[in-house]
Amino acid sequence: MYHKSSRMSVGQRLMYPILGIASCIAFIYISVSDLSFSDYYTEQKMDFVRRNGTHFMVDDGKVFYVNGWNSYWLMDHAVDEYSRPRIRAMFQAGSKMGMTVCRAWAFNDGDYNALQISPGRFDERVFRALDHVVAEARRHGIRLLLSLVNNLEAYGGKTQYVKWAWDEGVGLSSSNDSFFYDPSIRQYFKDYVKVILTRKNTITGVEYRNDPAIFGWELINEPRCMTDASGDTLQDWIVEMSAHVKSIDKNHLLTVGLEGFYGPNNPKKLTVNPGEYYFALLGSDFVRNSEIPPSILPLPISIRTIGLRIKILRRS
Repeated sequence: MYHKSSRMSVGQRLMYPILGIASCIAFIYISVSDLSFSDYYTEQKMDFVRRNGTHFMVDDGKVFYVNGWNSYWLMDHAVDEYSRPRIRAMFQAGSKMGMTVCRAWAFNDGDYNALQISPGRFDERVFRALDHVVAEARRHGIRLLLSLVNNLEAYGGKTQYVKWAWDEGVGLSSSNDSFFYDPSIRQYFKDYVKVILTRKNTITGVEYRNDPAIFGWELINEPRCMTDASGDTLQDWIVEMSAHVKSIDKNHLLTVGLEGFYGPNNPKKLTVNPGEYYFALLGSDFVRNSEIPPSILPLPISIRTIGLRIKILRRS
């Protein structure tokens, strides 16, 4: 009886140090791991940026000033472990310099490290990379302006959407500009937008549409529709997609993503546009594209400046 009790005591004496070491390791891991919700969410309190007249405001009544930069590559570099530290380093540098907003891609369509592999199919590994970007931005007090698709071919862009529709036999045209008018492609994009806006961040546990670390959404990077210089096609797309975004997310600001050119019917096209008349024929018009009908977005427009480009944001 005594011998058996002794053996149990030895086992217990060995077990307690092991449990203690394991507990310490677990505590350290949770404290520094990206999986710690408190590290990202409760530590850095943020409010949604709103518009009041010609000013951006946060919920505590303070004016919010945009001092920003463009790092389109953040999600792509967050995919692999060897390059992921660059995201934290970039936000740390921006925070130390007093930066407040960073513009980045929230898309990669059918390309290397694609977020959207094909219409409606996503790579969770890449989605978690975007989660990481959003969480790190919040951790460092930086807000994100996230673009939803590219007018250019880099990272897939509208060219990839047209190719998907063409390959599936539902595309109306092989023209890149059919992205703006083909009903099937419009639905592809709408479905994509819904998935992005309703994504629940695996790190913070917050849906993107409810996360104040996101400054706003950009419909498309530098839209052009050169097959319709009148601008009617692009304007129709902007109206429809703006309404779609705001039907899902009423918390965030929304911008088109314009380059700032004046269209063919604007008298400033010859005096303000670079390159004389050419830039009036790209299918975009800064003023018209910003004048979304009140029935779609009832509040007046507000203007933001990032880098050297002026963009228009609307909020319902």
